[in-house]
Amino acid sequence: MARLADYFLLVGYDLAKRGTGIGQGRILQRFPEKDWEDNPFPQGIELFCQPNGWQLSAEKNLPTFFIAVLTDINSERHYCSCFTFWEELDSIQAIGDQRDGESEEDATIASAAQLYAPKTLVLVSRLDHPEVFRDSLGLIYTIYTDGLSVSLENVVGNLLTCTIPVTGGSQLDQEQNDVRTISLGAGDRQVIQTPICDSLPISNCSVALLFRQLGITNVLCLFCAALTEHKILFLSQSYQRLTESCRALLAIMFPLRYSFTYVPILPAQLLEVLSTPTPFIIGVNALFRGETQELLDVVIADLDGGTITIPECVQIPLLPEPLLHHTQDALSLVLDPSLQIADLAFPPSSITASTLRMQDMEVRAVFLRLFAQILQGYRCCLQLIRVHPEPVIRFHKASFLGQRGLVEDDFLTKVLEGMAFAGFVTERGPPYRSIDLFDELVAYEVKKLQYEEGCQQNVMKHVQELAEKLYRNENPYPAVSMHKVQRPSEGSHLRPQDKCFPLLDESSVQWILDQAAAKMQNAPPAVRVEKKCMVPPGPPMTAIVERTGTVVANSNRRLEVVRNCISYIFENKMLEAKKLHPAVLRALKGRAARQCLTQELNLHVQQNRAVLDHQQFDFVVRLINCCLQDCTALDEHAIAAALLPLVMAFCRKLSPGITQFAYSCVQDHLIWTNMQFWESMFYGDVQNHIRALYLSPDESTVNLDELEEEERSALELAAEQCRLWPTLPREKQLELIQKEESTVFSQAIHYANRMSYLLLPLDTSKTRLLRGGAGFGDTESVSNSFITNSMAGSMAESADTESGFEDSESSDVAHCVVRFITRFVDKVCTESGVTADHLKGLHTMIPDIVQMHIETLDAVHRESKRLPPIQKPKLLRPSLLVGEDLVMDGLRVYLLPDGREEASGGSLGGPPLLPAEGALFLTTYRCIFKGTPVDPLVAEQSVIRSFPIASLTKEKKISVTAQLDQYVQEGLQLRSCTFQLLRVAFDEEVPSEVTEIFRKHLHKLRFPPDVLGTFPFSAGLSLPHSTQTRTKDKNPSLKTLSKNLVKNAKKTIGRQYVTRRKYSPPSWDHRGSQNSLEQQSDDISVSEEMERSTLSTLKAPEKQAVGNVAERACCRDYQRMGLGTLSNSLTRAKNEPFRISTVNRMYAVCNSYPGLLIVPQSIQDNTLQKISRCYRQNRFPVVCWRSSRSKAVLLRSGGLHGKGVVGLFKSPNTTTTGPSQTDSTSLEQEKYLQAVVNSMPRYADVSGRNTLSAFPSAHLYGKWGSMRGSGRISAYAMNSDVGTRLAGREFLTHHQNGGPSESTLTPRRAALYIIGDKSQLKGVKQDPLQQWELVPIELFDVRQVKASFKKLMKACVPSAPSADPSMSYMRTLEDSEWIMQLHKLLQVSALVVELLDSGSSVLVGLEDGWDLTTQVVSLVQLLSDPYYRTIEGFRLLVEKEWLSFGHRFSHRGAHTAASQSNGFTPVFLQFLDCVHQIHLQFPSEFEFSQYYLKFLAYHYASNRFRTFLLDSDCERIEKGVLYEERGDRRSPLVCRSVWEYMERLHKKTPVFYNYMFCPEDGEVLRPYSSVWGLRVWDYYTHEVLSEGPSYDWELLQGTQPEEPERSDSSAPQTKRKIIWPSYHAPARLQMDAITHLLEELQSLETDLGQVPERWKETWDKIKAAHRTEARHEGRKSSALLMPSGVSSQRHSLGVYLQESGVGSTLNLSLESGPSTTSTPSGSGKLGARNSTSTLYSQFNTAERENRSYEGTLYKRGAFMKPWKPRWFVLDKTKHQLRYYESRTDTECKGEIDLAEVETIMQGTPTLGAPKTVDERAFFDLKTTRRVYNFCATDPLFAQQWIDRIQSCLSDA
Repeated sequence: MARLADYFLLVGYDLAKRGTGIGQGRILQRFPEKDWEDNPFPQGIELFCQPNGWQLSAEKNLPTFFIAVLTDINSERHYCSCFTFWEELDSIQAIGDQRDGESEEDATIASAAQLYAPKTLVLVSRLDHPEVFRDSLGLIYTIYTDGLSVSLENVVGNLLTCTIPVTGGSQLDQEQNDVRTISLGAGDRQVIQTPICDSLPISNCSVALLFRQLGITNVLCLFCAALTEHKILFLSQSYQRLTESCRALLAIMFPLRYSFTYVPILPAQLLEVLSTPTPFIIGVNALFRGETQELLDVVIADLDGGTITIPECVQIPLLPEPLLHHTQDALSLVLDPSLQIADLAFPPSSITASTLRMQDMEVRAVFLRLFAQILQGYRCCLQLIRVHPEPVIRFHKASFLGQRGLVEDDFLTKVLEGMAFAGFVTERGPPYRSIDLFDELVAYEVKKLQYEEGCQQNVMKHVQELAEKLYRNENPYPAVSMHKVQRPSEGSHLRPQDKCFPLLDESSVQWILDQAAAKMQNAPPAVRVEKKCMVPPGPPMTAIVERTGTVVANSNRRLEVVRNCISYIFENKMLEAKKLHPAVLRALKGRAARQCLTQELNLHVQQNRAVLDHQQFDFVVRLINCCLQDCTALDEHAIAAALLPLVMAFCRKLSPGITQFAYSCVQDHLIWTNMQFWESMFYGDVQNHIRALYLSPDESTVNLDELEEEERSALELAAEQCRLWPTLPREKQLELIQKEESTVFSQAIHYANRMSYLLLPLDTSKTRLLRGGAGFGDTESVSNSFITNSMAGSMAESADTESGFEDSESSDVAHCVVRFITRFVDKVCTESGVTADHLKGLHTMIPDIVQMHIETLDAVHRESKRLPPIQKPKLLRPSLLVGEDLVMDGLRVYLLPDGREEASGGSLGGPPLLPAEGALFLTTYRCIFKGTPVDPLVAEQSVIRSFPIASLTKEKKISVTAQLDQYVQEGLQLRSCTFQLLRVAFDEEVPSEVTEIFRKHLHKLRFPPDVLGTFPFSAGLSLPHSTQTRTKDKNPSLKTLSKNLVKNAKKTIGRQYVTRRKYSPPSWDHRGSQNSLEQQSDDISVSEEMERSTLSTLKAPEKQAVGNVAERACCRDYQRMGLGTLSNSLTRAKNEPFRISTVNRMYAVCNSYPGLLIVPQSIQDNTLQKISRCYRQNRFPVVCWRSSRSKAVLLRSGGLHGKGVVGLFKSPNTTTTGPSQTDSTSLEQEKYLQAVVNSMPRYADVSGRNTLSAFPSAHLYGKWGSMRGSGRISAYAMNSDVGTRLAGREFLTHHQNGGPSESTLTPRRAALYIIGDKSQLKGVKQDPLQQWELVPIELFDVRQVKASFKKLMKACVPSAPSADPSMSYMRTLEDSEWIMQLHKLLQVSALVVELLDSGSSVLVGLEDGWDLTTQVVSLVQLLSDPYYRTIEGFRLLVEKEWLSFGHRFSHRGAHTAASQSNGFTPVFLQFLDCVHQIHLQFPSEFEFSQYYLKFLAYHYASNRFRTFLLDSDCERIEKGVLYEERGDRRSPLVCRSVWEYMERLHKKTPVFYNYMFCPEDGEVLRPYSSVWGLRVWDYYTHEVLSEGPSYDWELLQGTQPEEPERSDSSAPQTKRKIIWPSYHAPARLQMDAITHLLEELQSLETDLGQVPERWKETWDKIKAAHRTEARHEGRKSSALLMPSGVSSQRHSLGVYLQESGVGSTLNLSLESGPSTTSTPSGSGKLGARNSTSTLYSQFNTAERENRSYEGTLYKRGAFMKPWKPRWFVLDKTKHQLRYYESRTDTECKGEIDLAEVETIMQGTPTLGAPKTVDERAFFDLKTTRRVYNFCATDPLFAQQWIDRIQSCLSDA
């Protein structure tokens, strides 16, 4: 029995404290006055009576009732029922109070005639009967207001003395027929509905109301937030709703009980409680909503608005699927049954909707079902620690999560770790207790719940059944009709009261209480009978999991492999076991295979010991390590728990008396340092021994190691013992308690030994921190990746790992282990009830146990070092280049997978090539790994991965997480900008000191102090300047710098030899063999000495300097384009618009420019020096290319300085007071630009096909506007119209969004467009009178290139695979923005090409002029000029624009220590990628192949050659690199120039040649630049592990030993090749048909004893034979001559139609144009070819030489030489006139550069001329060097030759 009410209070307004600022309440009376002994009086009730504060009112409000809940220090809740009504204040009191408190009250209240004060009747009870309390307080109020003749003292006394049963099961209630009625003595009768089961909460209708206010989703969110211990705040204007909502939230959490702060109504004066750090459920009046806005971690539920607010920092885990979905559906069925029939065509006429009370019960039933599904099988994971005197139960959380398959579920993990679930285990864990509805549901109806999920009718039926039981529990008595309570009459609260609520007579009330107390003492005590029983365990967990299908077992085949391998090991069949070992390692990834392994190993343990030999021991340790490496710290599948006794059992004999156990080799796993694991293991063993203690003798034979069966049996035995406990004598009880404590104590000692075994390292002499455990606060995690151990037991050294967290306290291993074990023992013994004396004894024993084990380990370690180590694979030595020396010999390492699946044998298939075991070599040039795969199935293959040291971008230490065959100390990750990643783990035999030495050597080689320390300088010969390195000032003055440059240039140039010799293409860094210096014996030469008239004007040293500079790429290209010569005295030179200036010959004007520059003819050298000051780095505008058709020029410069911008684009109205230096410089700039404009033809001519005047304005506005306005060029997408010619009508419909704006080009045609940085040219106004126009654009800077490239490398070569979708390959590739940068470059370049092609010149001046500017101008020339798309032309383009014009290769490549901080910025690689994109779109326009570009990309970063070293020609002269002594031939095998190396290689193999080369005559390329049209370069993604990078060609020569055998054998089976991804090079194993045929031809020549010809000579002969055949066919069809103005056909797609016989339209020729004869006639169709001639023609449609016009001419030889007929070829592309011995000859005998031709005129016969030829057939060709005499077969043919040559000259 329990008191219905504990205290009755009368609380009123405290008038005495009204003037203090805030109204306060005062307890006027309290009954009883003394506290109950079992229930002290709760303090602070007056605050909760008026939560908004005690305030007076001008109106008399209606009475209110609500219940506040207070929680005392013992976590008991007190329900404070507050009934508030209002009383009149006396006028005298009101006036006096207003005088005291001046402004505290509202103005309306102050002016009111009558004030009302609140008064509250409070009933405090520990029972929750809200309706009874409401009726009782309402009855007292009714007696007062209606003046009933009933004594208030009697009513209050009866209320305080009324007792009721706590539950409906007491004897007293059964005698009263289960009906409990009370009467307070006022003619009332109240029925109290005592619940049948007090463990079930009482909700009335609160749950249903909460769902109506907030909705299903919001309530479920609050439900999850409460269970996961978040802060929850309710807001409402109604106090009663706040209370009911909090009550409802607690009701749906059943069977879990909320144990944190619970305040349904929080007073305003206590709002600071909301800032508490602990979780809470609190209700606050909506008036204080503003006070809650600053709460950042509180979930706020607005009951009035029906919303919840979750802060951004709060993450609420939701229910796991499919439980969340099923719960939402069930709630929808209950709360909105009409939803299911809303779409029916004929809905039922009526719906049987539940009442609000029943709906409340049904909702609770849904949540009861939810908890039964969440916690199903929880009793299987209860661990019994003690039975007597009270059961001690612990929950095995890891086992529960593992068996349910919910380890990763955040919601359930947090719930199990919460305080509510800890209380649940304490309350419901005991095996013998009374059970309730939840126990029955989770034990007996789990299967029913699973079967019902798919049927809504079954679900609703079960929900209604549960709801009925819940309703019966709350309303056990149907006699509600007897309930009778008088209520006040209508309007009673408005009637004026004569007096206030009277004070009760305290003595009368106390007398009634005393009488009741005396009566209770004399009455017999009411005994509460509890129906205790054994709690049903429910179905086993495994059955539940298998039914839900959350665990998928491994296939029987894999388990059979594991069993067979174990059998082979213990049968000593080691060879068979080794074969199965890789398959077993893969199978052990599955849980079922790991459990199978533990079971099989357990079968071979007899009497807790299994002695093995060394090989068996090694295999067993490997398998155990493999199992443990995949175990998480929770060990949810009990794998580590099953292996723990096994590692104590398996051992091997090291020597007599010394045994090594397996635990010494499996210590390095996280699980051993996890305190929770040891606790679970300890409690599990204690439970088994406790169970054995209470087993009957016939049951004691049961094995203690069984799992699930004993766990249930242990609880059953405990239940039986709890039932018998009260009947046992005291002596027997003490005996059982002592036995249980002894059992726990002995297990604590046992586990202290076990933990010392697994925590102490084998070599205890070394300092080794225990890491990763819960007990180690100062430790780091250990790698769990080791599978095996060596036979020598070398775990001693490997256990010593470096740590940055050591301190003096934790440096002692023994001390650290003792601390960990002591913490463990303290925790488990305290929970298990071990006495203090026993615990003290344990503390004394632990150090002795640890020390004794250390002494044992010392002997084991000493003996293990004497065993021979396991034989490891022999280290394979790599091949080295000439001049490449080893810096460090091979370090044994393991090459780990790097995130690319191709080599690891993952989902893409193929063998697992990685991890591989081998050695890491460091040479002066490369870092090389060479080894063999660990997998024995592919162990005969070799794996090579290397990269040049100069390409290293990042080096860092890593923690090894891969699966290896040996213990590994540490790892290293080396990332290269050649897209290679060496992720290696050092073997145990490699000490850490050696790895540090390796890193130091690597860093020293990567960043030498000077460029002279790089590989191309240190390898081979030493340079003359190698001993002259000097340290220069950091910031030398300009004068000093120029003086040093001139001095060094003179010293270097003075040693050069000026010789008369023919020019040979590889003109710089010529250091090769004699073959590379072969000279042609003809007298026609281009690169002879310059004219004496030019050299005579220079000083002697300058003559040599200019002579050398003239041989550079710039000068050669200027002469080819006809831009100028070094002569300024000839008549023709004065008429040229441009000239070659030598103003920078000593690099004094601009040290990053070449020595010879193209400038306008009218600009003097001193003007150039002035202009250069206006540009960044003094890089003033110079001409780098001229269009042969439109005569427009392309200029490049650095960005303008601020003063240069203002001066060049100043307003025309600006007036100055006097001349200034800025004005003069501006005038010089204008003159310079005007001179450029004057060099072009007249702009008014619109007859050309692509002039700007023909552009519609919309076209230009659209293209440039998009680049200017938004700052992102991507707004302009080069779609299908980009490839077309610039016809205005074609762009009217494609640029609708590019309309006119202020920032666009003017509609008029500008002669010159200046492209500059938008940020630099911001705010500049254009002068409308100028003929040039500014185009500010916004590209990217080099910092963005560097950042983008880093992301690109991580995308293409990730260091580890990632399961995160945001880290997928395509996502990371997009995030790098590399493709977007290529898109911008191609877009800008294509637009510049359009402008140049249309007749306008363009000046590109971006940034400093050596990065983006170089990229743009190079791409523009490549797109515009076909010559640059040849091998020779592309080399010349790179030499001119990148090398001579000073791209900072060393600075951007971080070649030295000085530039180390800059990082690698691949500007040149980005240009090559753009060329690759163009090559993909126009494969027949390039003479070189894709491999050519990859080769350059690799060696641009490799620093094998000197080509891409240093930042300018000036620096190369200073270092002695640019012009080396030609007489030095001491090292013919060392190539210093990449061009020389590529030329040698090109002569040997056609790897650089593109067989599809078939250029259009003068074709301007217009590529697609849209992102969708660009592709990722396979250079970034492809690798060949069989041979390493394929760009050091010498290293690949010995990689195919099977080639000779394959040529000798003709067996058909040898043609079949198996290619593995990322291992083989498909292009080398299966080469293209032409290369294959050429190699077969060479092989046949070798077999016949002939000297094989070079492939190029063979190829040229084939083409010549094809030309002959084509010419014969051409004669038949009268196609004797095709005019040079007609471009050749495009043959890229028609090569396979050669034999189709369609006719002449499909005839294919190997020539760019048709053949000609000496008798010219018109052009006609080419006849169809009748025979294939040779197979080569199917794959090559054009030869490298472009023949615009050809035929036979007689040429007069040099002095005293006769006339001879020669076959002449006019080449418009290369601007040459070449001649051969005959038309079938493939070797050019001589050439005339048309850039040197001055005039062509009619000639006269000379001595020795052909006599039968007309005089008009003679003509002469005058060049700057000599006069050539020619004779044609007739005058017509001679005139045609004159016209053709004149046409070429005019085009230039």
